Amino acid sequence: MNEKRDIFNLPNSITLARISVVPFLFFLLMSPGPFWSLVLAALFVLASITDFLDGFVARKYNMITTMGKFLDPLADKLIINSAMILMIPIGRIDAWIVVIIIMRDLIVDGIRSIASSEGIYIQASILGKQKTLAQIFAVTALMIHYPFLYLDAHLVGTIILYVAFFLTIYSGLDYFIKFYRRAGKS
Repeated sequence: MNEKRDIFNLPNSITLARISVVPFLFFLLMSPGPFWSLVLAALFVLASITDFLDGFVARKYNMITTMGKFLDPLADKLIINSAMILMIPIGRIDAWIVVIIIMRDLIVDGIRSIASSEGIYIQASILGKQKTLAQIFAVTALMIHYPFLYLDAHLVGTIILYVAFFLTIYSGLDYFIKFYRRAGKS
């Protein structure tokens, strides 16, 4: 009973709610007109804000669980990568950039998994957090897509996406270098 409460504590429930947004992304991107694009972007921003909320609550109230450590980064990748994949067919994002971003995520997850099995802990870096934040801003603007507040949302999103792409590659190399150095010491 106690284990069940720990798994479904408030931070983990917030994370699960964030994951539940993914199907809504699919349905809203099927009708990507100006109104639904704004609704979609607002939903995405709300889900992204909960990413910071669940971690804050978990740390503040000492509710950090193994499940939460697994679910939180999974939720980030699911919502951001799903949004990017779903925007490919409607022409809001190029497939090649999405493929490279997802490949980097898989490689970093693999490196962290191998490191963990060797007793090496590679903490999430500030670069990785900056990458995620840049991806959130890029995806939000690309979801809006249409001119908004006198800005070309698609152009702004594309520019931020290239910044996110650079941070994606740079942070991936950073994880690899950290793993290589720590694995060489053991």
